[in-house]
Formats: sequence, C-alpha cells, structure tokens
Amino acid sequence: MVFLTKRGAFRHALLLSSLLILASCNPFSRGRDEKTFRVNIGTEPPSLDWSLATDHVSFNVIANLMVGLTEFDKNLKPAPVIAKSWDILEGGRKVVFHLRDDVTWSDGQKVRAQDFEYSWKRLLNPKTASEYAYILFDIVNAEEFHEGKVTDEGLVGVKAIDDWTLEVRLKHPTSYFLSITTFEVTYPQRQDIIEKLGSKWTEPDHIVTNGPFLLSSWKHENEIQLRANPNFFLGKPAVEQVEMVMINEKTTALGLYEQGQLDFLDNHSIPTLEKPRLAKAPGFRHVPQLRGYYYGFATDRKPFDDTRVRKAFSMAIDRSVFPKILHGGELPATSWIPPGMLAHNPKIGPLYNPPEARRLLREAGYPDGKDFPRVTLAYNTDEEHKIVAEAIQSMWKRNLGVLVRLENQEWKVYLKKLQSDPPHIFRLGWGADYPDPDNFMKLFTALSGNNNTRWKNSRYDHLLELAAREMNEQRRIRLYNEAQRILCEADAPIVPLFTTAETTVLNPRYTGLEYSSMGRLVLRHVRLKESIQSPPPAARGRDKSA
Repeated sequence: MVFLTKRGAFRHALLLSSLLILASCNPFSRGRDEKTFRVNIGTEPPSLDWSLATDHVSFNVIANLMVGLTEFDKNLKPAPVIAKSWDILEGGRKVVFHLRDDVTWSDGQKVRAQDFEYSWKRLLNPKTASEYAYILFDIVNAEEFHEGKVTDEGLVGVKAIDDWTLEVRLKHPTSYFLSITTFEVTYPQRQDIIEKLGSKWTEPDHIVTNGPFLLSSWKHENEIQLRANPNFFLGKPAVEQVEMVMINEKTTALGLYEQGQLDFLDNHSIPTLEKPRLAKAPGFRHVPQLRGYYYGFATDRKPFDDTRVRKAFSMAIDRSVFPKILHGGELPATSWIPPGMLAHNPKIGPLYNPPEARRLLREAGYPDGKDFPRVTLAYNTDEEHKIVAEAIQSMWKRNLGVLVRLENQEWKVYLKKLQSDPPHIFRLGWGADYPDPDNFMKLFTALSGNNNTRWKNSRYDHLLELAAREMNEQRRIRLYNEAQRILCEADAPIVPLFTTAETTVLNPRYTGLEYSSMGRLVLRHVRLKESIQSPPPAARGRDKSA
C-alpha cells in the first residue's frame, strides 16, 4: 500500500491552509445548510438534452432530473417506474407498456405515452444527429428511418395506443430490450416545449422535467443547482437542494471535501495518490464497475490504417502496471467485454510481446521506429489519464522506438474534437448503459455514432446482429467471442487497457447514496443520518501515518 511521503503530506497541508485562508472569498465559504447536498461533477456537462448527451457528466445530472419507463433494481434487473407493467407478446416481437397515470411534468401536465413516442422518434430522426440513435435499431424500421430509407415516422415500430399505453414492435426477440428502457436517452420529452424553444429548451427557465429534482440554475462552467421536486410521484427527496460544482482540479476538490464544503467525491474528484489514505476514511467505498478504459486509433489515417501498426502498438503495452500506478482497483484487460458481464473472456486479446511488436512494426516499414511519422495521443484533462498516457508513451518509446506526442484538452472540447477530427490515438472509457455485451460491442459497429475509430467490418456487424437475435446464452457467447477476436486481435482498431472501479467517499453524516456497477449518481434517496451529530470531515483528525 502506498502512502503519502512526508514531502507530499506537507504540500497537501499547505494546500488546505491556502484554501482556508481563501475561504472568505470562496463561494463554498457560506455557512452549511444541512438541507443542501454538495457534489463535484468535475466539468461542464456538454448537454442536458438526453437525445444528444453521450457522457457520464451529462447523464449524472439528467438522472436526477428525469425518470423513464423502468430503472435497474439492486440486481440490475429492469423494475417499473413510469411503466407500471408490460406485456411481452408475439414471441418477444412486441412489448406493450402500461403507464401510470399519476406522473406529472414540472409544469403540471401528465406524462403520457405520446411523450415517449415523440422522444424515441426524435432520437432516431437523422436531423437530431444523436450519437445514440443506434441503441433503438432493434425496433421495426428504426434503422431505416435514421438512414433516410423510410421517411414516414409512422412506420417506425413505436406507437402510443392511448395516453397510458405504449406499443413497441421489434424486428426480432431481443433479450436486453427492457434494459434499454432504463437508459436516459429513452426518457420522455415534451414535443411542444422542444419545438417552441429549439436548442434553448434545456435552460433552467425553459426545461420541463418529471424527476425527483428540478433545475434551479445553471451557471455554465461553474455550478448547477437542483431543488427537490415537491410533486415527484415517488415522494419528495429528503435533501431540499443539490449543488453540483465543476472543479476539474482533484486536489482542490478533496481539500474542499475535507473542509466540509463538499459532501461527496467520486473517482473523477479524488487524487490518485490519496486513494490509499482515503481508504481508511469513514464513508469510503470501492465499487467495481461495468466500465472499460481503452485507446482508439483513427483507422482512416496513416500510419494506423495499417493493421500491423495497430497490433504492434497494442502488443507493446504492459497492462500489469496500471493497478500499481493508479491505486483504484483497476484490472488489466486485453478483451473488451468487462468482468461480471455475459461473454467476458480474458483469454481474448494480444499479450504483452515486445519482440513480436517490433517484428510487426518492421514488417509495416518502420524498423526500430525509423521514419515513423509524427503522431499524437490525446486525452481529456485528468490526472489519471496523464499518468496512463505517460506510462504508455514510455513503453512505446522503449519497445518500439517511437516517440508519441501527448496532448490534453478539456472534456467538452475533447468530445467535439473526437467527432470532427479525431487524433491518431485517443483515450476513452465506456460504462454500461445496460448490462449486456450488446451495449459494449455495438459501440464499434459501422452505424454507431460513438465509434470514433471510423473502423468498419461487415463480419463484425453481422455477428452482433446474430447475437442480438440469439436467445440461447451459450450460442450468444460463441458469437461474441468471435466478434471480440476481430475487434481486439485481428483488426485491433482499439486497445483495451483495463476495467475500472469507482472510488467514492461520502460525508458520514449522510446515507442513501449507493453506487452500483452501472455508476450512476442518483441522489433522490440521500438523507441525513438523524442519529449522527458528528462534525464535518474537516474537523476530524488527519491520518498521521504519512
């Protein structure tokens, strides 16, 4: 176990002293209101439009503003929310959802089946340009509508039969379809609001939501404030207000937590070298996630249009170092489907093999890295991403003779860059939207809006189509094994590096915040522990073992 050095502890103490000195001009320095729960989301959400959002920051805000047809229970099974029940008919080709009639929008109107039909067809509409449209392609004519081959949206297999009945027709029986209805992109939307206000509909003065909290204010690049929805049909949350701040500097976030000015930190707010110390703190948790961390190649650009080069770069990485340098419960990975999910297979993927990596690079025309073009590895600004990038940069230099330039960008800018002009090599992670291998594997199909590698393989896409239709688990596993070998071994458009765990610390005055392996920040159950009268974290003695 790694501990802070004395020098590191001294620097940390200086930081906390500086924060305390600056408290009088700090927005956090106002007196604590026990009815306000304060969290750090790290950065500005790129979008609160759940047809356009793609990232965990946006979804963590949306998950507190909205609810959908279903949500996951503690066993990751879809449980009723707005849908009080459903019927699976015609051998699994039709699903009929029966909606509650007591769910209201924040303006008082009832949530109806028509709001789901509109939302789903808006997600699929090519004019929306949603990166997640493909998630509904199991619906009849959904893919064809998105591609413009079908122009009549009435032919898409989702229809409000009446205000409280939603009918969905599928191309084939789909074992994971109910799980998709837990995902934020399937939540209902108000056609009248969106068509009236356009892109401004998500601003606090305009947005209409149905969830446990309402959007009070959004100070862009600074803070989002939520307030409890007194009319939420499952009951008003215990905390009156939530403040979501956007502090990208992890050491600053931790300092504010230890002053008692923040109540919750997750992995995006905890400095890497502080994790061993915080593991002793009350409220600390370490939760394995259905989440993978990978590097992708721009396969339509030299030199990574050559499969041999991509394989060489993958084989030159010693993945065993990541748990040692990150201290967060990471597990090295050469395959893409994570542990805990159907078809996880750790035997798939390239092993660390520098001699073979050098042979492949030499065969591609770059012996010992000679004449290799200047390439860039990009990542979004974060301490851990920098640590990983510098470690891999060193491995590639040592094992291949190639010096790769590093570049980091702020999250929102980085996401736009990946869509418009992806760098040669880029860092991304993927957390499960629903706990099925389909969600991980479809990320890299030709039609996926989230496939930034620009790689296409018709055999790979066909295997996933067969797996989606297959109800027998063993046959599904065989199909996914073949698809993973294409993705991670034969073509290698990505380099899986490790799977992650979520490191969190919650102010012990509170309870009710339970991270699952899906990693959503759901706050509606958070409440003060009435029996605890302890002071905030800043008043407690620090660990002196450093």
